[in-house]
Amino acid sequence: MGQLDYLLPEEYVRTMRESMLDRCPTSTPADVRAIVEKDLGRPLEALYRSFDAAPLASASLAQVHAAETLEGVKVAVKVQHAGLRENSVVDVATVQALVTAVRFVYPDFNYQWLVDEIQANLPKELDFLHEAANARECAANLRASPTGLGARVEVPGVHDALSSSRVLTMDFAEGVSPTDVGALAGLGVRPGEVATLIARTFAEMTFIHGFVHCDPHEANMLVRSEGGRARLVLLDHGLYRHIDDAFRINYAGLWESMIFADEAGIKRHSESLNAGELYPLLACMLTAKPWSQILRKDINHLTADGTAEERQTIQDGVVTYFGYINQLLGEVPRELLLLLKTNDCLRAVDSALGQPVNNYIITARQCSKALSEVRATSTLTAFFALRDRLAIEFRLFALRLLAWGAAFSRAEPPAGAAGLV
Repeated sequence: MGQLDYLLPEEYVRTMRESMLDRCPTSTPADVRAIVEKDLGRPLEALYRSFDAAPLASASLAQVHAAETLEGVKVAVKVQHAGLRENSVVDVATVQALVTAVRFVYPDFNYQWLVDEIQANLPKELDFLHEAANARECAANLRASPTGLGARVEVPGVHDALSSSRVLTMDFAEGVSPTDVGALAGLGVRPGEVATLIARTFAEMTFIHGFVHCDPHEANMLVRSEGGRARLVLLDHGLYRHIDDAFRINYAGLWESMIFADEAGIKRHSESLNAGELYPLLACMLTAKPWSQILRKDINHLTADGTAEERQTIQDGVVTYFGYINQLLGEVPRELLLLLKTNDCLRAVDSALGQPVNNYIITARQCSKALSEVRATSTLTAFFALRDRLAIEFRLFALRLLAWGAAFSRAEPPAGAAGLV
């Protein structure tokens, strides 16, 4: 709700954003000490040279403390809230009961997809060793970035000896919030540069690497200045999604079709995502634009700053098509659900920065890169297939020639042709 400023009244968005991202209730110092010592097997003082009792931030699953290792390295220690795993079982059961009750009263509203996603993702988010593995994979992808993003985007390193399923120790990262325009100005960094860097990073994750950080809200990113340029730090790697190549390429094709207002392409790619005849609705949900705007043959038809009239159209559409939206969310591939959430987070960050860039142009470039690789591969595949087929046909033709030659040599020569044979 804190990310849906294009759908919900400002009061709801502001309240949720201010309280739910990094200022949730905190665990007591005694609870924090108990979890760290139980999981890491030693007294806190034997693990860290110093450990700040007051947390830097607290989110729904954990809170973060500044600390220093015995070697004098400054680190950030993420400690899961006490009792969270036990309570989460009850939470999931409660959501399941509510979803079942809603469907009993309103048969057309099936929210089982929501329960399925919680059951699939919550255990992963509660396992900080899984988060550590995500952080490493993300860092490796960035280092291998074809556009050199690894030089401008950072993932803090993990300290394995000081980490467990409920305690995660990572290098301490300095920086300011990506949506704090005043702090960015103090660093000499332009909001447009930050918005562009964030858009490039997540478009490349989605369309090139196929491994996406699915919780990129403002509290999970930091920005600092390095050599006069913005450097992005990615935090909280608990919620990621692998997307296979078939989905990734089809999703890239859908975005390319929306960017170029190609209705036939939008329909074709949406149907591959199980949207069926609801393909206009899927396009509206992905772009947060009215269908009439998506189909405009205008280079700026998906420009990031929508008008007040567009916003009202979208809000009215949510009310009108609420049942169809729910139906669509229950039928599309599971990967798309977290990508929709990712889009909302990124859209909220861009909005807070004053929407200084057209993220759709950046998305178009990454889609084109992904699709160009496939098209090049397809062309090469077709070429080699043709080459192999011609080679086979040539060999068959050569065999036929030999067979004809052998048959001709065994045949009786016609009269008067002895000298010729």
